[in-house]
Amino acid sequence: MLKGVSARFEPGKVNFVIGRSGSGKSVMTKCTVGLIEPDRGSVHFDGRNFTAMSGKERKAVRQEIGMLFQGSALFDSMTVLENVMFPLRMFSGASEEENRARAEECLRRVQLEGAEDRYPAEVSGGMQKRVGIARAIAMNPKYLFCDEPNSGLDPQTAIVIDDLIQDITSEFGMTTVVVSHDMNSVMQASDSIHFVHEGRILWHGNRDGLLAGGPAELEDFVFASELMKRVRGRG
Repeated sequence: MLKGVSARFEPGKVNFVIGRSGSGKSVMTKCTVGLIEPDRGSVHFDGRNFTAMSGKERKAVRQEIGMLFQGSALFDSMTVLENVMFPLRMFSGASEEENRARAEECLRRVQLEGAEDRYPAEVSGGMQKRVGIARAIAMNPKYLFCDEPNSGLDPQTAIVIDDLIQDITSEFGMTTVVVSHDMNSVMQASDSIHFVHEGRILWHGNRDGLLAGGPAELEDFVFASELMKRVRGRG
């Protein structure tokens, strides 16, 4: 349950929402994209009151939103290329040739050229995440939401995904929101950070502010590992 949450995500930046499991960070994100209806309050996209919109109006806004799901959520029966083409076929109104060209462009952007005809089960977890990113940016979204993008990945692959999210956020000028409890990713990729605890945002700042400390709940979360304690000590 959320309790009086108020947050502003910065355009052209990677905005992290962090917190323990069950803290409310995923509920907050689902309310933002309309998967859960808030009991009170409102959600605005560039001044547009999303909460007050009709279904048709919301559909138009949702076409400006790219989603990268925790488990990639690829269609097993579709090739890598077909997965990326899926939203284009649904919403773009372009020809099949144009959709294919756009999907191939997105796959090149995530360095997956040559994997077009493979199926999700035939590629690694890191490659599946990159396919998910390619699909998320296929419609050239203004907003990108990523749910635990590094879940299940080894540290080296996680860095590749962090760098890619940073690069495409800057390149496309998107407002990117990343839900995570991975402090390595927070320190690697974040521009802005919201810390959610028991349904409230207890702290908002950047990486430098995070290392400087804050509420006890934030300190307990951030510096739970010996690695983060050493990082703080070097700062």
